[in-house]
Amino acid sequence: MATAGLRRLEGWMRPRRPEALPVRLDRRRIYVLPTPFGGFVIALLATMAAGALNYNNNPALLLCLLLGGATLASLLWTQLQLGGLEVRAVRGEPVAAGRPMPLHVHVGAPPGRERRGLRVDCDDAIAAPLSLDETGGETTLALPTQRRGWMPAPRIRISSTRPLGLARAWAWVRPDARLLVHPAPEAHGPALPRGAGEDAQARLHPAGDDLHHLREWRQGDARRAIAWKVSARRDALVVREFERPQGADVVLDWASLGGLGHEARIRRLARWVDEAERDGVRSLLRVPGHPPLGPDRGPHHRQACLSALALLPEAP
Repeated sequence: MATAGLRRLEGWMRPRRPEALPVRLDRRRIYVLPTPFGGFVIALLATMAAGALNYNNNPALLLCLLLGGATLASLLWTQLQLGGLEVRAVRGEPVAAGRPMPLHVHVGAPPGRERRGLRVDCDDAIAAPLSLDETGGETTLALPTQRRGWMPAPRIRISSTRPLGLARAWAWVRPDARLLVHPAPEAHGPALPRGAGEDAQARLHPAGDDLHHLREWRQGDARRAIAWKVSARRDALVVREFERPQGADVVLDWASLGGLGHEARIRRLARWVDEAERDGVRSLLRVPGHPPLGPDRGPHHRQACLSALALLPEAP
């Protein structure tokens, strides 16, 4: 019950709606409360003050006032740890659904004040430490994911208990941003379809088996590629270039998987996209409502294909 009540209370704290970045933390957004240790210290000081007044013990009263002043200064310094912080950017790395997403939070602050040992967390992620230098700092949260597609950025909390751990200061930031979650690939299934026929090509490759042509030597060519006999006849260095046959471009077509359900097709195509990239094979992806992607290969092509699969509408 206490946890549920605390969550309802935090729901009323600033901000209540998503906000565009960058966001600057001012005193109206920062909340400060004593920690359990701070509550114990306050109770101890109150007991000391009552005893000193009861027995008219001036040295004990002076000690109590000094410790009370240090406690108040600690509360103020804890709030100043967050004052002026600026959340500049929140960026998530797309991952397959079900895997934790690295959420990068970039924070800056005005120079002139050391800010160490800050803590950044959100509702579902494990807290991460944050320390700032002259240009700012960045920390990474592991954000759980469940479903493919767009996911709103979570509400982020920045807190601190420095310097003495007597109080906790915290502030909330709710970025107006969306994070993309890729579909989870099929765990087990048929192998990647292979292209064949007239589309097969032979591409230049330094470790190929078939000689493609001879050309003049250029700076940086390996010595083992030099054709010494031909170079002797021509009285100039000549280099051999080889080729390696590669299969045809693989076509990953949504329509060819008619026997599978909607989400099962997406998972299988996601698996084949990953396999094509792993094997270095050029692939062409066709999905409904999106122009064909490819044929191509590389990280950018893989990202584009998985993003297209992630943003497909759910099954009717």
